[in-house]
This record gives sequence, structure tokens and C-alpha cells, in this order.
Amino acid sequence: MQRGAADEIQQGETMAETDTSGGLSKDERDAVKQRAKELREQEKAGKSRAAGEKAVLDAIAALEPEDKVLAEGLHKVVAEVAPDLVPKTYYGMPGYANGEGKILVFIQPAKKFKTRYATIGFEDRASLDDGDLWAVGFAIRNWTPAVEQKVTELVRSAVS
Repeated sequence: MQRGAADEIQQGETMAETDTSGGLSKDERDAVKQRAKELREQEKAGKSRAAGEKAVLDAIAALEPEDKVLAEGLHKVVAEVAPDLVPKTYYGMPGYANGEGKILVFIQPAKKFKTRYATIGFEDRASLDDGDLWAVGFAIRNWTPAVEQKVTELVRSAVS
């Protein structure tokens, strides 16, 4: 039995929705759309700390419980250790920017991209340099006192 053109188009659309080898996955496309929306909103709000704080707290509130605990922990550490960093969302994720508005540190929730652990990431402007090789991303599964201490040290170093 021959397939018609409509069947081929429908199959192609289904493949495009699930195929990530040649382009962005649905989750990645959603993140890019979220980032475009954030940029428009940030343009309207300027460098308003209050607007950024609200956006980050809203992003944290929307997270799954496991990721929410981690994001709340990072938010607390940044507020205590680096109060000059401005909260702002980064591809829909809670992030914290320097005085130039450039993201320094962010958390990538596990559930958002269906990964087995969340990641605390530092952009290139973070002062984590340690010779010729250093880490800029840290897998995180649970917020413990030891994790809080390590994240505190990393954030403190990143802003120094």
C-alpha cells in the first residue's frame, strides 16, 4: 500500500518534534523562547533589582520540589555572600548578574531538561581561575550543609 503525501508530511512533523540530532529539542526551543521573552522584559524593566528579584523568585516558585530546594539554597547564598549581584532569569532559570548585567552564576534545574541532576554554573566572568584548568559547572543533587559551604566558597571566589 502506498503512502500519500499527507502521511509523509504528518510523519515528518512527528519526527521533527522528537528528533534532536539535527536541531533543538522541544525543551531547548522552549528555553530559547523563554530567553527571548526575558530579554524583552529586562529591556522594559532596565536594571531594576526589584524586577529581577521578582522574576527569579517566580522562577524558583515554579520549579519542581527537588529543584526548588536547590535554587532557594543558591538564592540564599548569593544574597548573603554577593549582595551586589542582581537577580535575573537566564533561559528561564534563576541567575545572578554582575553590575554590567552579565550573568555570573545560575542554576539549571534537573527537571527542566530532564537530567538526573541540577547544575550550578558559572559564566566566564566568574573568577574561578585555577591554573590552566578549572571547573565552571557543578552537579548538585541535594542541598546539605557541606554543599552550602562549597557553594558559598565558589560564589565568594567568583565575585572576588
